[in-house]
Amino acid sequence: MGLLDFLSKQFVDVIDWTEQPGELAIRYPMRDREISNGTQLTVREGQTAFFHNEGQIADAFKPGQYRLETGNLPVLTALMNWDKGFASPFKSDVYFYTTKEQLALKWGTTQPITVRDKEFGPLRIRAFGSYSFRIEDLAVFSVKLMGTLERLTVADVEPQLRGAIATALAAALGKGETAFVDLAGDQAALSARLLAAVQPAFAQWGLACTSFQVESLSLPEGVQEHLDKGSSMRVLGDVDRYIRFQTAEAIDTAAAQPGGMAGIGAGAAAGAAIAAGMTGGQAGGAPAEDPYQQIQKLHALMTAGAITQAEFDAKKAVLLAKIG
Repeated sequence: MGLLDFLSKQFVDVIDWTEQPGELAIRYPMRDREISNGTQLTVREGQTAFFHNEGQIADAFKPGQYRLETGNLPVLTALMNWDKGFASPFKSDVYFYTTKEQLALKWGTTQPITVRDKEFGPLRIRAFGSYSFRIEDLAVFSVKLMGTLERLTVADVEPQLRGAIATALAAALGKGETAFVDLAGDQAALSARLLAAVQPAFAQWGLACTSFQVESLSLPEGVQEHLDKGSSMRVLGDVDRYIRFQTAEAIDTAAAQPGGMAGIGAGAAAGAAIAAGMTGGQAGGAPAEDPYQQIQKLHALMTAGAITQAEFDAKKAVLLAKIG
């Protein structure tokens, strides 16, 4: 090995970092080389460089270009007693950190979260969405996450972050303060609540959660089917009122035509019977419900998914047989 090769492996005269997507921090590869007076340091936008002395942060550099000398290394100068400037090369660990926002990361519940819903009692909820973060406190991040690692990426810290999100989600939803239908109906408000809930966990690692979005909130399939069927059955009362309203409207319309009530012929008798039903029924008890109305109700239930086509056909056949 020649003298020049030996010297080139002993001293470093340019220090910079071109970060790759997903990288959060690196320890600059010195490979036992030393930093000489006048070494060029480049810190790009969205980066911060730290010089360490015996494992402790010494001097920090914001974005810019620097020629390393005693004047811009005040802490190291004091620690190493460079009262007249450093003439000899020195060793120092140099760490680069990115302060850029890490965008469009995904989170989700690996297991359903059990919540006590105001309306439906205990429910198991799944949720999915996205979030973003950035390094907020470099000193805390350096100690808690980076340590003496050579490289740290988003993928390295994501399991911890997703765990913190799951814990915050369970704590925020587990109290059951808001009904599920309201949570699902206002995901923007829920997102804001959860953003505030995850912040303390992120802060303990020197991070800030910059955005948090709930994109999906759902129940297990079986529970959702049960609620859908319950909703369909509750619609039955509305269908009954709708049919009665439509019949009354038809009577009013026919009465307004030339000939008045006489113009509707035999339909007037049916209308009168329905009208009697609306006012409490005939003397001697409530009249039996008209089979045609029952068929209409059954058809509405089939459309809503509460009963099957086969069930509708069977019940319709029974009702039609009564008419015949």
